[in-house]
Amino acid sequence: MRVLYLLNISNPDRLSADSGWIFADLLAPALADTGAEVTVAAPAPAGDARCGFHRTKVPGTKYRARFSTDIDELVALIHAEQPDAVVANQIEEAPAVRTALLEARSDALLAGYCHYLPFSFTDGGQLLLDPSLDDAGLGRPVLLAFAAGLAACDRVMVHSSTTASWVSAAAARMTVDLGKKLRVVPAPRDERLVRDPATTQPASGDGAIGVYNHRLYAHYGTEQFVDLARDLVASGTVRLRVMDLFGKRRAERTGLDDSPEKMRDRLAGLPHVQVVSDRGDRVHYKNLLADARFGIAPFRPGCPWSMSVIDCQGMGLPVISPRLGWLAEHIDPELCFTTPAEAVALAERLATDDEFHAVHAKRAYASTADFAPALVAARYLEAIS
Repeated sequence: MRVLYLLNISNPDRLSADSGWIFADLLAPALADTGAEVTVAAPAPAGDARCGFHRTKVPGTKYRARFSTDIDELVALIHAEQPDAVVANQIEEAPAVRTALLEARSDALLAGYCHYLPFSFTDGGQLLLDPSLDDAGLGRPVLLAFAAGLAACDRVMVHSSTTASWVSAAAARMTVDLGKKLRVVPAPRDERLVRDPATTQPASGDGAIGVYNHRLYAHYGTEQFVDLARDLVASGTVRLRVMDLFGKRRAERTGLDDSPEKMRDRLAGLPHVQVVSDRGDRVHYKNLLADARFGIAPFRPGCPWSMSVIDCQGMGLPVISPRLGWLAEHIDPELCFTTPAEAVALAERLATDDEFHAVHAKRAYASTADFAPALVAARYLEAIS
Protein backbone atom coordinates (compact mmCIF):
# COMPACT_ATOMS: atom_id res chain seq x y z
CA MET A 1 0.00 0.00 0.00
CA ARG A 2 1.20 3.49 -0.90
CA VAL A 3 0.33 6.01 1.82
CA LEU A 4 0.58 9.77 1.41
CA TYR A 5 0.68 11.29 4.90
CA LEU A 6 -0.21 15.01 4.97
CA LEU A 7 1.12 16.56 8.16
CA ASN A 8 0.68 20.08 9.46
CA ILE A 9 3.39 21.09 11.94
CA SER A 10 2.41 23.85 14.34
CA ASN A 11 5.77 24.05 16.15
CA PRO A 12 8.52 23.84 13.50
CA ASP A 13 10.97 25.62 15.81
CA ARG A 14 10.61 22.91 18.48
CA LEU A 15 9.57 19.65 16.85
CA SER A 16 9.77 17.80 20.17
CA ALA A 17 6.80 19.90 21.33
CA ASP A 18 4.67 19.05 18.28
CA SER A 19 2.73 15.90 19.04
CA GLY A 20 1.56 15.51 15.44
CA TRP A 21 5.15 15.41 14.20
CA ILE A 22 6.22 13.01 16.96
CA PHE A 23 3.37 10.65 16.12
CA ALA A 24 4.30 10.73 12.41
CA ASP A 25 7.97 10.21 13.21
CA LEU A 26 7.06 7.10 15.23
CA LEU A 27 4.32 5.77 12.97
CA ALA A 28 5.90 6.15 9.53
CA PRO A 29 8.75 3.67 10.20
CA ALA A 30 6.30 1.23 11.79
CA LEU A 31 4.14 1.42 8.66
CA ALA A 32 7.25 0.89 6.52
CA ASP A 33 8.06 -2.22 8.58
CA THR A 34 4.80 -3.74 7.30
CA GLY A 35 5.84 -3.15 3.69
CA ALA A 36 3.79 0.01 3.18
CA GLU A 37 5.37 2.76 1.08
CA VAL A 38 5.01 6.00 3.03
CA THR A 39 5.60 9.57 1.91
CA VAL A 40 5.29 12.34 4.48
CA ALA A 41 4.35 15.78 3.16
CA ALA A 42 5.22 18.27 5.90
CA PRO A 43 7.38 21.29 6.74
CA ALA A 44 9.96 18.91 8.27
CA PRO A 45 10.82 15.27 7.51
CA ALA A 46 9.47 12.49 9.71
CA GLY A 47 10.19 8.78 9.83
CA ASP A 48 13.38 7.15 8.57
CA ALA A 49 15.32 6.71 5.33
CA ARG A 50 12.70 4.34 3.94
CA CYS A 51 10.05 7.08 4.05
CA GLY A 52 9.66 9.57 1.25
CA PHE A 53 9.45 13.27 2.05
CA HIS A 54 7.89 16.26 0.34
CA ARG A 55 8.56 19.61 1.99
CA THR A 56 5.56 21.89 2.40
CA LYS A 57 5.37 25.46 3.67
CA VAL A 58 5.04 26.27 7.36
CA PRO A 59 1.46 27.57 7.64
CA GLY A 60 2.44 30.38 10.01
CA THR A 61 -0.63 30.24 12.23
CA LYS A 62 -3.17 27.61 13.27
CA TYR A 63 -5.80 29.35 11.11
CA ARG A 64 -3.69 29.30 7.96
CA ALA A 65 -3.20 25.56 8.58
CA ARG A 66 -6.96 25.17 8.29
CA PHE A 67 -7.86 27.70 5.60
CA SER A 68 -4.94 28.07 3.17
CA THR A 69 -4.45 24.67 1.56
CA ASP A 70 -2.62 24.77 -1.78
CA ILE A 71 -4.74 22.56 -4.06
CA ASP A 72 -2.32 22.91 -7.00
CA GLU A 73 0.45 21.52 -4.82
CA LEU A 74 -1.78 18.65 -3.70
CA VAL A 75 -2.70 17.73 -7.27
CA ALA A 76 0.97 17.63 -8.27
CA LEU A 77 1.82 15.57 -5.20
CA ILE A 78 -0.94 13.05 -5.89
CA HIS A 79 0.20 12.72 -9.52
CA ALA A 80 3.77 12.13 -8.33
CA GLU A 81 3.02 9.65 -5.54
CA GLN A 82 0.02 7.77 -6.96
CA PRO A 83 -1.17 6.87 -3.42
CA ASP A 84 -3.64 4.18 -2.47
CA ALA A 85 -4.55 6.17 0.63
CA VAL A 86 -4.14 9.80 1.66
CA VAL A 87 -4.15 10.68 5.35
CA ALA A 88 -5.06 14.27 6.25
CA ASN A 89 -3.90 14.99 9.78
CA GLN A 90 -5.55 18.42 9.63
CA ILE A 91 -9.14 17.27 9.22
CA GLU A 92 -10.26 20.70 7.99
CA GLU A 93 -8.04 20.18 4.91
CA ALA A 94 -10.03 17.14 3.78
CA PRO A 95 -12.39 18.98 1.36
CA ALA A 96 -9.35 20.49 -0.41
CA VAL A 97 -7.70 17.06 -0.53
CA ARG A 98 -10.90 15.56 -1.96
CA THR A 99 -10.91 18.29 -4.61
CA ALA A 100 -7.29 17.53 -5.47
CA LEU A 101 -8.05 13.80 -5.74
CA LEU A 102 -10.91 14.60 -8.10
CA GLU A 103 -8.74 16.83 -10.29
CA ALA A 104 -5.92 14.28 -10.29
CA ARG A 105 -8.43 11.54 -11.23
CA SER A 106 -7.27 9.48 -8.27
CA ASP A 107 -9.46 6.94 -6.52
CA ALA A 108 -7.26 6.88 -3.41
CA LEU A 109 -9.04 6.47 -0.09
CA LEU A 110 -9.12 9.68 1.95
CA ALA A 111 -8.72 9.28 5.70
CA GLY A 112 -8.85 12.13 8.18
CA TYR A 113 -7.26 11.93 11.63
CA CYS A 114 -8.99 14.01 14.30
CA HIS A 115 -5.74 14.92 16.02
CA TYR A 116 -7.25 18.02 17.62
CA LEU A 117 -10.91 18.85 18.29
CA PRO A 118 -12.14 22.44 17.93
CA PHE A 119 -14.88 21.79 20.48
CA SER A 120 -15.71 20.02 23.72
CA PHE A 121 -18.87 18.95 25.53
CA THR A 122 -20.07 19.80 29.02
CA ASP A 123 -21.43 17.08 31.29
CA GLY A 124 -24.88 18.26 30.23
CA GLY A 125 -24.12 17.72 26.55
CA GLN A 126 -23.62 21.38 25.60
CA LEU A 127 -21.16 21.84 22.72
CA LEU A 128 -18.52 24.46 23.50
CA LEU A 129 -16.12 26.03 21.01
CA ASP A 130 -12.44 25.61 21.81
CA PRO A 131 -11.25 29.06 22.94
CA SER A 132 -7.83 28.47 21.36
CA LEU A 133 -9.47 28.54 17.91
CA ASP A 134 -11.94 31.34 18.50
CA ASP A 135 -9.86 34.47 17.89
CA ALA A 136 -11.91 37.17 16.16
CA GLY A 137 -14.93 34.86 16.16
CA LEU A 138 -13.24 32.17 14.05
CA GLY A 139 -14.36 29.35 16.34
CA ARG A 140 -17.59 28.65 14.46
CA PRO A 141 -15.99 28.76 10.98
CA VAL A 142 -13.35 26.32 12.24
CA LEU A 143 -16.08 24.05 13.62
CA LEU A 144 -17.94 24.14 10.31
CA ALA A 145 -14.70 23.43 8.44
CA PHE A 146 -14.15 20.46 10.77
CA ALA A 147 -17.64 19.17 9.90
CA ALA A 148 -16.92 19.64 6.20
CA GLY A 149 -13.74 17.62 6.68
CA LEU A 150 -15.67 14.79 8.29
CA ALA A 151 -18.10 14.77 5.36
CA ALA A 152 -15.27 14.70 2.78
CA CYS A 153 -13.49 11.66 4.26
CA ASP A 154 -13.90 7.97 3.49
CA ARG A 155 -12.53 7.17 6.95
CA VAL A 156 -12.41 9.24 10.12
CA MET A 157 -9.84 8.16 12.70
CA VAL A 158 -9.91 9.25 16.34
CA HIS A 159 -7.67 8.58 19.32
CA SER A 160 -10.11 7.08 21.81
CA SER A 161 -13.64 5.98 22.64
CA THR A 162 -14.25 9.34 24.29
CA THR A 163 -13.21 11.17 21.12
CA ALA A 164 -15.37 8.85 19.01
CA SER A 165 -18.37 9.75 21.14
CA TRP A 166 -17.67 13.50 20.89
CA VAL A 167 -17.02 13.46 17.15
CA SER A 168 -20.17 11.40 16.52
CA ALA A 169 -22.26 13.80 18.61
CA ALA A 170 -20.83 16.88 16.92
CA ALA A 171 -21.30 15.36 13.46
CA ALA A 172 -24.93 14.52 14.20
CA ARG A 173 -25.62 18.10 15.31
CA MET A 174 -24.20 19.39 12.03
CA THR A 175 -26.11 16.80 9.97
CA VAL A 176 -22.98 14.95 8.85
CA ASP A 177 -23.62 11.22 8.50
CA LEU A 178 -20.51 9.32 9.56
CA GLY A 179 -22.08 5.97 8.71
CA LYS A 180 -19.35 3.35 9.08
CA LYS A 181 -16.46 5.78 8.58
CA LEU A 182 -15.34 6.08 12.20
CA ARG A 183 -12.33 4.12 13.51
CA VAL A 184 -10.58 4.32 16.89
CA VAL A 185 -6.81 4.28 16.30
CA PRO A 186 -4.70 5.49 19.25
CA ALA A 187 -1.48 7.40 18.81
CA PRO A 188 1.81 5.49 19.18
CA ARG A 189 3.91 5.72 22.32
CA ASP A 190 7.56 6.70 22.06
CA GLU A 191 9.60 3.56 22.68
CA ARG A 192 12.50 5.75 23.82
CA LEU A 193 10.32 6.71 26.77
CA VAL A 194 9.48 3.23 28.03
CA ARG A 195 10.84 1.96 31.33
CA ASP A 196 9.58 -0.99 33.35
CA PRO A 197 9.08 0.28 36.92
CA ALA A 198 10.01 -3.17 38.20
CA THR A 199 13.59 -2.42 37.19
CA THR A 200 13.86 0.93 38.98
CA GLN A 201 13.69 2.26 42.51
CA PRO A 202 12.18 5.77 42.34
CA ALA A 203 13.03 8.41 44.90
CA SER A 204 10.51 8.83 47.71
CA GLY A 205 9.97 10.77 50.88
CA ASP A 206 9.95 14.52 51.42
CA GLY A 207 10.51 16.50 48.27
CA ALA A 208 9.40 13.79 45.84
CA ILE A 209 8.97 15.31 42.38
CA GLY A 210 5.66 15.62 40.59
CA VAL A 211 6.11 16.47 36.91
CA TYR A 212 3.81 18.64 34.78
CA ASN A 213 4.93 18.15 31.16
CA HIS A 214 2.16 19.83 29.19
CA ARG A 215 1.87 22.90 27.00
CA LEU A 216 1.27 25.93 29.17
CA TYR A 217 -1.56 27.44 27.12
CA ALA A 218 -4.40 28.95 29.12
CA HIS A 219 -6.87 26.71 27.26
CA TYR A 220 -5.09 23.67 28.71
CA GLY A 221 -6.43 24.76 32.10
CA THR A 222 -3.02 26.00 33.21
CA GLU A 223 -4.63 28.64 35.45
CA GLN A 224 -6.19 25.80 37.47
CA PHE A 225 -2.85 24.05 37.61
CA VAL A 226 -1.16 27.21 38.92
CA ASP A 227 -3.70 27.31 41.75
CA LEU A 228 -3.24 23.60 42.44
CA ALA A 229 0.55 23.94 42.38
CA ARG A 230 0.42 26.24 45.40
CA ASP A 231 -1.55 23.60 47.33
CA LEU A 232 0.64 20.70 46.21
CA VAL A 233 3.89 22.23 47.46
CA ALA A 234 2.49 23.82 50.62
CA SER A 235 3.44 20.98 52.99
CA GLY A 236 6.90 20.42 51.53
CA THR A 237 6.17 16.75 50.82
CA VAL A 238 6.06 17.37 47.07
CA ARG A 239 8.17 19.48 44.74
CA LEU A 240 7.03 20.27 41.19
CA ARG A 241 8.94 20.13 37.94
CA VAL A 242 7.19 22.07 35.17
CA MET A 243 8.31 21.59 31.58
CA ASP A 244 8.79 24.63 29.36
CA LEU A 245 8.27 22.71 26.14
CA PHE A 246 8.17 25.64 23.71
CA GLY A 247 11.16 27.77 24.61
CA LYS A 248 11.18 31.00 22.59
CA ARG A 249 8.27 31.01 20.12
CA ARG A 250 7.86 32.90 16.88
CA ALA A 251 6.11 36.29 16.94
CA GLU A 252 3.28 34.91 14.76
CA ARG A 253 2.42 32.48 17.53
CA THR A 254 2.90 34.69 20.58
CA GLY A 255 0.86 37.38 18.85
CA LEU A 256 -2.16 35.08 18.82
CA ASP A 257 -1.63 33.66 22.32
CA ASP A 258 1.08 34.66 24.78
CA SER A 259 -0.41 32.69 27.68
CA PRO A 260 2.40 30.06 27.72
CA GLU A 261 4.98 32.74 28.47
CA LYS A 262 2.79 34.34 31.14
CA MET A 263 1.99 31.02 32.81
CA ARG A 264 5.64 29.97 32.72
CA ASP A 265 6.67 33.14 34.54
CA ARG A 266 3.94 32.75 37.16
CA LEU A 267 4.93 29.16 37.86
CA ALA A 268 8.62 30.05 38.03
CA GLY A 269 7.79 32.50 40.80
CA LEU A 270 6.27 29.86 43.09
CA PRO A 271 8.34 28.22 45.86
CA HIS A 272 9.32 24.56 45.35
CA VAL A 273 8.43 24.80 41.64
CA GLN A 274 11.21 24.24 39.11
CA VAL A 275 10.58 25.31 35.50
CA VAL A 276 12.90 23.42 33.16
CA SER A 277 13.45 23.03 29.43
CA ASP A 278 14.18 19.79 27.61
CA ARG A 279 15.93 21.94 24.94
CA GLY A 280 14.18 19.86 22.29
CA ASP A 281 16.30 16.83 23.23
CA ARG A 282 14.33 13.62 23.84
CA VAL A 283 17.18 12.10 25.86
CA HIS A 284 17.23 15.10 28.17
CA TYR A 285 13.43 14.97 28.34
CA LYS A 286 13.59 11.32 29.41
CA ASN A 287 16.11 12.18 32.12
CA LEU A 288 13.82 14.91 33.44
CA LEU A 289 11.03 12.35 33.74
CA ALA A 290 13.22 9.57 35.08
CA ASP A 291 13.76 10.91 38.61
CA ALA A 292 10.18 12.11 39.08
CA ARG A 293 7.78 10.21 41.33
CA PHE A 294 4.50 10.88 39.51
CA GLY A 295 2.92 12.97 36.76
CA ILE A 296 0.03 15.44 36.70
CA ALA A 297 -2.49 15.57 33.85
CA PRO A 298 -3.70 18.85 32.33
CA PHE A 299 -7.04 20.49 33.12
CA ARG A 300 -7.96 20.83 29.44
CA PRO A 301 -11.75 20.29 29.15
CA GLY A 302 -11.78 18.83 25.64
CA CYS A 303 -8.79 16.53 26.04
CA PRO A 304 -9.06 13.78 23.38
CA TRP A 305 -5.54 12.44 24.07
CA SER A 306 -2.34 13.48 25.82
CA MET A 307 1.06 12.47 24.52
CA SER A 308 2.60 13.82 27.72
CA VAL A 309 0.43 11.58 29.91
CA ILE A 310 1.47 8.54 27.86
CA ASP A 311 5.13 9.64 28.14
CA CYS A 312 4.85 9.58 31.93
CA GLN A 313 2.98 6.30 32.08
CA GLY A 314 5.37 4.58 29.69
CA MET A 315 8.15 5.58 32.09
CA GLY A 316 6.23 3.96 34.94
CA LEU A 317 5.06 7.23 36.48
CA PRO A 318 1.53 7.17 37.90
CA VAL A 319 -0.46 10.20 36.73
CA ILE A 320 -3.02 12.01 38.85
CA SER A 321 -5.80 13.62 36.84
CA PRO A 322 -8.97 15.68 36.99
CA ARG A 323 -12.04 13.74 35.87
CA LEU A 324 -12.12 15.17 32.34
CA GLY A 325 -12.59 13.76 28.85
CA TRP A 326 -10.31 10.96 27.71
CA LEU A 327 -8.27 11.34 30.90
CA ALA A 328 -11.17 9.90 32.92
CA GLU A 329 -11.45 7.03 30.41
CA HIS A 330 -7.77 6.12 30.45
CA ILE A 331 -6.33 6.92 33.88
CA ASP A 332 -6.92 4.62 36.85
CA PRO A 333 -10.05 5.85 38.68
CA GLU A 334 -8.13 5.70 41.96
CA LEU A 335 -5.87 8.48 40.67
CA CYS A 336 -8.63 10.81 39.43
CA PHE A 337 -9.70 13.76 41.55
CA THR A 338 -12.51 16.28 41.65
CA THR A 339 -11.27 18.77 44.25
CA PRO A 340 -7.84 20.29 44.97
CA ALA A 341 -7.86 18.58 48.37
CA GLU A 342 -8.27 15.18 46.69
CA ALA A 343 -5.40 16.01 44.34
CA VAL A 344 -3.11 16.95 47.23
CA ALA A 345 -3.99 13.75 49.11
CA LEU A 346 -3.22 11.61 46.04
CA ALA A 347 0.07 13.40 45.37
CA GLU A 348 1.23 13.07 48.95
CA ARG A 349 0.26 9.40 49.09
CA LEU A 350 2.18 8.68 45.86
CA ALA A 351 5.13 10.58 47.31
CA THR A 352 5.26 8.67 50.61
CA ASP A 353 3.47 5.33 50.26
CA ASP A 354 5.84 2.98 48.41
CA GLU A 355 3.35 0.13 48.13
CA PHE A 356 0.60 2.39 46.71
CA HIS A 357 3.10 3.93 44.32
CA ALA A 358 4.42 0.55 43.14
CA VAL A 359 0.92 -0.72 42.34
CA HIS A 360 0.08 2.36 40.28
CA ALA A 361 3.47 2.54 38.60
CA LYS A 362 2.89 -1.01 37.34
CA ARG A 363 -0.62 -0.13 36.13
CA ALA A 364 0.56 3.05 34.43
CA TYR A 365 3.29 1.19 32.54
CA ALA A 366 0.89 -1.58 31.49
CA SER A 367 -1.70 0.94 30.26
CA THR A 368 0.57 1.94 27.35
CA ALA A 369 1.34 -1.55 26.04
CA ASP A 370 -1.31 -1.39 23.29
CA PHE A 371 0.24 1.85 22.01
CA ALA A 372 3.47 0.26 20.78
CA PRO A 373 4.11 1.62 17.25
CA ALA A 374 3.89 -1.80 15.58
CA LEU A 375 0.46 -2.44 17.08
CA VAL A 376 -0.77 1.04 16.18
CA ALA A 377 0.53 0.66 12.61
CA ALA A 378 -1.47 -2.54 12.21
CA ARG A 379 -4.64 -0.79 13.40
CA TYR A 380 -3.86 2.16 11.13
CA LEU A 381 -3.56 -0.02 8.05
CA GLU A 382 -6.70 -1.91 8.97
CA ALA A 383 -8.55 1.43 9.25
CA ILE A 384 -7.48 2.67 5.82
CA SER A 385 -7.73 -0.62 3.93
